[in-house]
Amino acid sequence: MRKFLISSLSALCVLAAPQAHAHFQLIYTPEINLKKAGDVPLKLIFWHPMENGHVMDMGQPEEFYSVFKGKKTDLSPSLAPSPFKGVSNEANAFDATVKLKRNGDYKLVLVPSPYLEKSEDIYIQQITKVMINKGGVPTDWAAPVGLKTEIIPLSKPYGAIAGSTFSGIVLKDGQPAANIEIEIEHITAEPDLSTNQPSSQKSASHPGGAIVVMSDKNAQFSFGLPKAGYWGFAALGSGPDTQFQGKELSQDAVLWIKAHELEQ
Repeated sequence: MRKFLISSLSALCVLAAPQAHAHFQLIYTPEINLKKAGDVPLKLIFWHPMENGHVMDMGQPEEFYSVFKGKKTDLSPSLAPSPFKGVSNEANAFDATVKLKRNGDYKLVLVPSPYLEKSEDIYIQQITKVMINKGGVPTDWAAPVGLKTEIIPLSKPYGAIAGSTFSGIVLKDGQPAANIEIEIEHITAEPDLSTNQPSSQKSASHPGGAIVVMSDKNAQFSFGLPKAGYWGFAALGSGPDTQFQGKELSQDAVLWIKAHELEQ
């Protein structure tokens, strides 16, 4: 679902889309709130995580790096091809690591190579972010990285609470992007890094297809988080690039956050 017509736009309304759950690029690690320094394992997967469905082949990423207090560190030397075996198929994916040293926010950024979706005859490029915190010391989680397109969280992305509302702003070339369709998915069965497959065969579906909100005139959107776990937000076609190798390109901004149960 990449071309969606609607006459009334609302960032607070969840809309039913006519198609099944969408492609989502993941930068996954089991825990994003860490206390100790050291190497953190990562898994890069292009997947249908809510329905625990089809896995797509990833090409060699164009860029993969971390940003800590404005300093960029290239993580591409840590990339290692490592196929991910989904419930229905196996596809190319990558293992990687990021080294945490000082306390604060580490922004992980992946610019994947465009993927040809043959059924739609278009390319998809999902520029993806996730944030890891060390030591419980927030630094600059709300600051943009400077990507072609990105989602800026207005709520702490590693401190969300199940039942609360998450809000963000969609940027295109650093400027607010209004009226952008944003698909939302939950990881139903988190990846098992030791076996390179989903941790279970659980799947989820949503009546009416994908969960969708729209960015408003100020480029903001909100979504109530109904349960704990990882939630992904994909702003479809929010990037400035619209063509690749003579075909249409959907250049999307993806942000992953993790919601936790409120401890009593």
